[in-house]
Amino acid sequence: MYPGGGGSVKRVALNIDDLRRQAKCALPRFAFSYVEGGADDEQTLKDNREIFGRWRFIPPVLNDSSQRDLSVTVCGQRLSAPLLIAPTGYNGMLRFGADAMLARTAKHAGIGYIQSTVSTASVEEIAAENLPQHWFQLYVLKDRAVTAGLLARAKAAGCTTLVVSVDAVHFGNREKDKRNYRRPMKLSLWSMLDVALHPGWVWRTLKPAGMPGFGNLKPYVPADKQRGAGGASYFSAQMDTRLSWETLRWIRSQWQGALLIKGILAPEDAQLAFASGADGIVLSNHGGRQLDGSVSALEVLPDIRTLCGSQATILIDSGFRRGTDVVKALALGADAVLLGRPMLYGVAAAGEAGAQRALEIILQEVDRTIAQLGCTSVSQLGPHLLRLQP
Repeated sequence: MYPGGGGSVKRVALNIDDLRRQAKCALPRFAFSYVEGGADDEQTLKDNREIFGRWRFIPPVLNDSSQRDLSVTVCGQRLSAPLLIAPTGYNGMLRFGADAMLARTAKHAGIGYIQSTVSTASVEEIAAENLPQHWFQLYVLKDRAVTAGLLARAKAAGCTTLVVSVDAVHFGNREKDKRNYRRPMKLSLWSMLDVALHPGWVWRTLKPAGMPGFGNLKPYVPADKQRGAGGASYFSAQMDTRLSWETLRWIRSQWQGALLIKGILAPEDAQLAFASGADGIVLSNHGGRQLDGSVSALEVLPDIRTLCGSQATILIDSGFRRGTDVVKALALGADAVLLGRPMLYGVAAAGEAGAQRALEIILQEVDRTIAQLGCTSVSQLGPHLLRLQP
């Protein structure tokens, strides 16, 4: 049992879908739609899940896998398991202090935490949690001085790795999200009534400090526009829509630590990323939230691994809900997996205890799957353990 949001106690979740249902109950509709929604017809959102079912395990037997080691090294950094908490924005809308809860969950588990440019907490606030693996995700803004300032702050905060997102230059059409508003950033009457039906969310999320803002953008946004719609409008207007490979080379010149490019799907882009000085890439379609009809990250993983070679650092996200999903990606060539929505379901459902439960579920499933495949370490996984169904 673990404590719920309002002092109640919720039944232990057996899987991530249990946490999803609890999060749906805990959040007003507009907040859950923000977490859950994809672009347009949400075909990519569906494909992200369905692709895992096409890969089937071929489990060998009579291998002693009684002792297992899940640890890996990514960008020269040791992780207790091949997992990182993905960068997700505006988590303060789910629960007050959600970013710090997720960061502490990663710290206690010995995995990486990637903080978003548009997190509610600032990079300095998360640095105070003393994370051994604190990574920073960068959205490139039009004002180079602001972008350089974010990089300098991330470096000063002790962030070990920079993850540059390149797949959200033009925002996707998230219709599920839009249906909750009468006009941009203004909730509809029905959505406001729905908020009133969720007093627990109001108490947990708004009562401590009011409408959440964007901690990393606070130094650059006028004081009267730092929270809610004001901060969101500033961010959307400041996105650099002329982002190019030249921009990424400039970022490389500004950042001396490990640098990964997130949002790669095309094999030729994977090659260009490494040629531009990236230390690694993250295969991602932004969780189905950008271009509907995009291929899934898992679909292109085997080809990109073959093209870039065994030594290239390749991470992946989009659609992961089970430990078996994680193991399939590792077997097909990923070095680690980023977890987004599963962690948000957990923190929305039951705060830090819910986030810990989400990660515990995935870790237990990964460990059990590796054991059932007769392996003792992540390094023993490979495509020989899988078959693709037509």
